[in-house]
Amino acid sequence: MQQLRLAYSRLCKEGGAEPQEAVLQRLQELPRGRLDLAAQSLTVDTCRALGKLLPKDALLTEVILSDCMLSEEGVSLLLQGLCANTIVRFLDLKGNNLQAAGAEALGQLLRQNKSIQSLTLEWNNLGSWDDAFATFCGALAGNSALQQLDLRNNQINHKGAEELALALACNTSLQQLDLRWNSIGLLGGRALVNCLPRNRGLWRLELAGNNIPGDILRAVEQAIAHNQQRQAASRENQARTQVLSKEVQHLQEEKSRQFLDLMETIDKQRKEMARSSRASAARMGQLQETLNERHSIINALKAKLQMAEAALALSEQKAQGLGELLATTEQEQRSLAQRQAKEHRLEQQEAAERESKLLKDLSAANEKNLLLRNQVDELERKVRSQQEQLFLARQELTNTVAELKARAIQAEERLELEKKRSRQSSEDLEQLRAKEVEHMTRHLEESERAMQERVQRLEASRLTLEEELSRVKAAALSERGQAEEELMKAKNQVRLEEQQRLAHLEEKLRLLVQARDEAQSACLQQRQTVADAQARASQLGLQAEGLRRRLEELQQELSNKDQEKVAEVTRVRVELQEQNGRLQAELTAQEALKEKVAALERQLKVITGDHREALLDRESENASLREKLRLKEVEIARIREEEAQRANFLQNAVLAYVQGSSRRATSPQK
Repeated sequence: MQQLRLAYSRLCKEGGAEPQEAVLQRLQELPRGRLDLAAQSLTVDTCRALGKLLPKDALLTEVILSDCMLSEEGVSLLLQGLCANTIVRFLDLKGNNLQAAGAEALGQLLRQNKSIQSLTLEWNNLGSWDDAFATFCGALAGNSALQQLDLRNNQINHKGAEELALALACNTSLQQLDLRWNSIGLLGGRALVNCLPRNRGLWRLELAGNNIPGDILRAVEQAIAHNQQRQAASRENQARTQVLSKEVQHLQEEKSRQFLDLMETIDKQRKEMARSSRASAARMGQLQETLNERHSIINALKAKLQMAEAALALSEQKAQGLGELLATTEQEQRSLAQRQAKEHRLEQQEAAERESKLLKDLSAANEKNLLLRNQVDELERKVRSQQEQLFLARQELTNTVAELKARAIQAEERLELEKKRSRQSSEDLEQLRAKEVEHMTRHLEESERAMQERVQRLEASRLTLEEELSRVKAAALSERGQAEEELMKAKNQVRLEEQQRLAHLEEKLRLLVQARDEAQSACLQQRQTVADAQARASQLGLQAEGLRRRLEELQQELSNKDQEKVAEVTRVRVELQEQNGRLQAELTAQEALKEKVAALERQLKVITGDHREALLDRESENASLREKLRLKEVEIARIREEEAQRANFLQNAVLAYVQGSSRRATSPQK
């Protein structure tokens, strides 16, 4: 309150007045939120300062200014300051002799202020001025914040009571009204009784000391009791409604919480199931990919094995063909050697007989020439056959080279595909593929090199045979041209030719033996290749067996995973069924709670209907009582009129009697 005290001093000094010491002392001693200046004589300057201070102060909730001997101007200044205040709840202006200006200022306060709930105006003179009090009552009719009003000892007459009744008929917030020790009278009491049915918020009305008849007081008490019952029923209904709303809200919150928990549990289970299904699907996909890769590897190995077997069969066929060719060549060599031996024996015999039998020798030479021609033709046929064989060998070599190259390209393409597919496979398979490819390329290079060497050797043999053929043709032509001229030299020449032919044949035989040895070595190499291919095939078979066992293990693991998945699915289904059972139980419980709430609502509706019926009964009773009261009043008025008439009659009769007796008394005297 030190700030309030300083603000009061400052405002007084600004207004050119000295602050009151008593007020300063009371301001220093006041508790927080309460301005109590009771029994202090406040000047106009103090009222002006307090009027400026009250709209700004946000701490005061109670203002007590009882018995402060306030003037009209001071009251106006104070109440003008309170019009803008929104904090004050209690205002006490008892014993300040408020009159017309105070009533008007209070009316303005009630119109503008929306925070004051209790107003004490005891021991004032508000009812002495009808117009000012009517203004006050009009402001009271439009006020919606005031709940308690004390108007004791305010000289309120029946007109003021009528104005107050009109205000009460429109006011909906006032709950307590004290009108004791005024001059309301019979008419004012009737006005208040008539307004009470329209005001259902007023549950306390004090009317003692107002010269109001007892029946009117009883009617007021009944109306107030009816309002009290209505207020009690309303409070009870509000309390029940609040309890039911709280219970329903609690049930709804519990239900929503349980539903949210259930949804979270279901979401978690769904997420877990989805996660497990995704993991199982991913695992199954990986296993399927691994199985497909294994199948592709096995198929590739089978294809390679078939290719190796086909190459082996082809090599065996080639070796068999070469062996047959070698056998035919050896047979031809043997036949040629036998023939040469026979010819040599014949020539020796002819050489022994040639001296005596030149003609026979000439015929023999002719025969020999024919034989040589036949041999040349045979050799030409052999050369042509060898050329055809060489062409076929070349064609086979080109086909083999092309096929090997195509296989190498296919192998490289397959290798690239397998490398692309199995980038994440083990290094053993990559090394195995690399070794296999290297071995295949080395084998292809060796076979190609061997075939090229064989072709070169066949070319060399063809060239030698062609040279021999050309030489034989030249010799035959020379023999034909010089046969007759060099008849004498034929023996030496024939011997020389025979020696050269023998040497050439020996050289040819040596070359054929060398070719046979090379063919045998090639055959051995082919056999070694076949053995290597068989070893590789056995190794690939072992690998295929290992892969098959791995496949069986993977299938077993996959079946175990499937069984685990089925068990997990059954467990999740059992859990979901249990949760569904719990949810059904909770739903039944919630339905029971809903039925309970519906029963409570029906009970509340029944109670409300009973209350309404009771209110209607009470209102009908009030109406009947009002009608009876009106009839009683009419009867009383009629009785009063009759009594007045009787009194008039009696008075006239008494006057007539008195006049008659006075006349009778005066007549004897006369």
